[in-house]
Amino acid sequence: MTHVGELYENPVTGERGVVRIPPRQSNGHLLVVDLYVRPGGAVAGEHVHPVTTETFTVVRGELRVRHDGRELRAGPGTRLRVAPGVAHDFWNDGAEEARVVVEVQPGERFVQLIRQLFLLAQDGRTDTRGRLKPLQAAVLGWEFADTIQFTTLPQPFQKLLVGVLYPIARATGHRALDPAYLRRELPTVDLEPLPAEIVDLIPSLSTRPRWPNSTTASAGR
Repeated sequence: MTHVGELYENPVTGERGVVRIPPRQSNGHLLVVDLYVRPGGAVAGEHVHPVTTETFTVVRGELRVRHDGRELRAGPGTRLRVAPGVAHDFWNDGAEEARVVVEVQPGERFVQLIRQLFLLAQDGRTDTRGRLKPLQAAVLGWEFADTIQFTTLPQPFQKLLVGVLYPIARATGHRALDPAYLRRELPTVDLEPLPAEIVDLIPSLSTRPRWPNSTTASAGR
């Protein structure tokens, strides 16, 4: 079960997430993560979330974002909401690590997906950009079609391809929810305090008791 301080790390894409509010604290409706993106790091590819709203608030550094076809540079204090079905992508092309607070609603399925994707990357089961091999992509695409869809190929073609590959993937032992990954204990780390002015921008934090979410220190994805 996801808990505060749980660390999710993808050594291939350069993303590191620390759970600030786990979904179980809100009956699965909200996940809040401190996301760190190293210089040169990037999400595995442009994608959409069919039913999920994702909101990014940059704490330090800068993040380049492609949102619905428009590119922007997000610096500290920038807050960007990505509605369900909107294509988006992000990367860090700067010299400094970017730190971003990410809110995901609903969050339960999303954190299940991230656990699988990041552990696959840790075990060397992706390409150099963090993308899955075809059979593993088929089982995850089938299981998490309600959570994420990549835009690399047109959706009708993706559905056709997944439909063809899924039976083969299952027959060869590929699983979307790998039992070994479900059992693997992830590291727990301390949350880095957030500047008060950043907390005030984030309703899910500013309306909660400020346990360890905030600090009065000044600001430093």
